[in-house]
Amino acid sequence: MIIDLPQTTTNDVAKRLVNLRDEGGAVALGRVLTLVIITEDQGLEDAVAAANDASREHPCRIVVLAPSTSEGPGLDAQIRVGGDAGASEVVVLRPSGELGDHGDTLVMPLLLPDAPIVAWWPGTPPANPGADRVGRMANRRITDALYAPAPRTAIERLRDHHVPGDTDLSWTRITLWRGIIAAALDQPPYDSVTSVRVEGQAGHPSVLLLAAWLGHQLQCPSSVGSTPGAPGITRVVLERRGGPIVIDRPDGETTTLSEPGKPERHISLPIRGLQECLAEELRRLDPDEMFGEVLLDALHEVA
Repeated sequence: MIIDLPQTTTNDVAKRLVNLRDEGGAVALGRVLTLVIITEDQGLEDAVAAANDASREHPCRIVVLAPSTSEGPGLDAQIRVGGDAGASEVVVLRPSGELGDHGDTLVMPLLLPDAPIVAWWPGTPPANPGADRVGRMANRRITDALYAPAPRTAIERLRDHHVPGDTDLSWTRITLWRGIIAAALDQPPYDSVTSVRVEGQAGHPSVLLLAAWLGHQLQCPSSVGSTPGAPGITRVVLERRGGPIVIDRPDGETTTLSEPGKPERHISLPIRGLQECLAEELRRLDPDEMFGEVLLDALHEVA
């Protein structure tokens, strides 16, 4: 069910949510967090769809801030419940005029009491999420440098302003890669890695972050390379004295793991979807210390 509330206030929206719960049994009880999405119209529906899917694993209230281009001050709102909201309630706020600069004030009446707050920017991330009006309220701040005009520059800006609680979905996209690489290195022979090279889509921030993590963890030089037309990460080469470990994923679906003296192994590794990455980030509400360590201590060392 979708309910449109033109020219309203957030207090009226909050009252309407209470009435809906009393009348139709749409519960806001048992929610584990409030997810605040800051986006533009262009990416709104994709972000809400991903959040709805993630809410089935992490029941939450979803509040979307999507500023309108109208000049006069005002607020249009929309409430989605039932089949239009997954396992959650979705409230879409479209402030216009000067109200668009006060997202924290608009969101505050809709926050679940005593529940953590997660802020998510699915489009171009702010340079300093921790200083953003909504970001200051949040326990976790999720950005996505992949959709910035210059992804590497966006990652470097996040590094310059990083505070505990910040994370980026470009980091989440390499979780499975990190697991495969760790498992490969946990098998004999246990030769030290002398250098690392990560290849993939030109400018893809996950390529950069995976190279930074590997160089930091293995204490060796790391570099990145581009594969024209590639989907995300395509190839990781770990150089060792006894021969390299090569993990190849040219099609974005299946990896081939090659090591000297061993048969090739094929591992399913499809490119992760937005919902899967978001759901992973919502599983933890404490700071991601490893992400911060890689961002602050290792990023600058990647060639």
